[in-house]
Amino acid sequence: MKLQTDEQTIEDLGIFSRKETPGIYDLYNETNTRGGEALLQEMFRNPLGERDLINQRSAVIEAFSQVKIAFPYSASSFDMAEKYLRNANESDKHSPNAPAFGEKEIQNGVTGVIELIKISYEFYQSKDIAALKPFTEERKQVLSLLADPAFEPVLKDNSRQKLSFASITAFDTLFRVKEHAKVNKLLQAIYYLDVYISVSIVANKRKFIFPKASAKGSYELKIEGLYHPELKNPVSNDITMNDTHPLLFLTGANMAGKSTFLRALSTVVYIAHMGFPVAARSMKFPVMDGIYTTINLPDNLGIGASHFYAEVLRVKKVAEELHKGKALFIIFDELFRGTNVKDAHEATVAVTASFSRKRNSLFVISSHIVEAGEQLMQKPEITFQYLPTIMKGKMPEYTYKLEKGITEDRHGMIIIRNEGILETLQKGGRRRQKAASLNIKHSQA
Repeated sequence: MKLQTDEQTIEDLGIFSRKETPGIYDLYNETNTRGGEALLQEMFRNPLGERDLINQRSAVIEAFSQVKIAFPYSASSFDMAEKYLRNANESDKHSPNAPAFGEKEIQNGVTGVIELIKISYEFYQSKDIAALKPFTEERKQVLSLLADPAFEPVLKDNSRQKLSFASITAFDTLFRVKEHAKVNKLLQAIYYLDVYISVSIVANKRKFIFPKASAKGSYELKIEGLYHPELKNPVSNDITMNDTHPLLFLTGANMAGKSTFLRALSTVVYIAHMGFPVAARSMKFPVMDGIYTTINLPDNLGIGASHFYAEVLRVKKVAEELHKGKALFIIFDELFRGTNVKDAHEATVAVTASFSRKRNSLFVISSHIVEAGEQLMQKPEITFQYLPTIMKGKMPEYTYKLEKGITEDRHGMIIIRNEGILETLQKGGRRRQKAASLNIKHSQA
């Protein structure tokens, strides 16, 4: 079972890189193998939806982070083995798509696989790995696999001499034909090991913490010291949500940090469902059925939809999922920004009030419509926080720290004036008027 999400959410959170901008995935990627890298991508695409699986993966990575064990395989030999095993086995050589392996490639591949098997046996037998209690089951599975007669010819061969042509041919048949599935199974286990060690390195390097998933039926989200992992000098915040107060209504002036906070919050919830460490000081969270965000919603030009209609369709999708009884984590940044203020006000109040009655889901809605927040204050299920602006003369400064209540900060015109936009337009208008006047005089002359 996995956490439901969609491309809009993945795009909002910047999970993967866009053009020259690295994504959240890139922050966690310290993998050593192509297979480990592909597995890490798959994990980011498919967060987990079961508490035991989440906590188990988290415990394994945390255990590796505490002992700081390095990936035991050399990059060059593993790359040779990986490339060799990824190609079709010898029984498929008549296929038109089958690769043509030369003698040198087969020799390198066989040598790489032999080294991979022997290092695996030593590594998984070691005391350091045996001491990692959360990793016990996976370790036993690998050792059980290595005890299979398929691997006996490799493990019994202690000679340091160069393999003969006959030995290479025999091992090639063993690895790519007779026991290809078992060798590939070992490879997959090593990819998981690569990811565990990679993410544990990231946790130590960035001082990330390991969240704990709560038992089914608990809807309390409690995060201390939350921040966005991509910021160089982040300002952290605390947040608590539960089934008594399932909805947070967030206000703040433009540039006060609302969107950054929403990305930080939704990112840690998303990453926590992967069983990965997150950018916070501590975190306890409920396992949700799905997470959907609407932070950078584009116009749907493919169906001729305006921004407002795209917002309506997004709200409809969420409503349909909630109607099915699913527990969801939902974020809407500047709800209904694509329509006029009156409609946006009415729609924001109506939709927010309806969301707040869903006690098995959690919602964060930001809005620039202060009046909507004031109208919603009669709802005890809704909590209100804002990101303040402090005026230093004519210059706004932002604390990026959450405070309770609703702000009436509106500094759009101040920023416009500070940038000299109106003055530039007025000067441009006077220059055009002067030029027109000179042209008239010239034509009359």
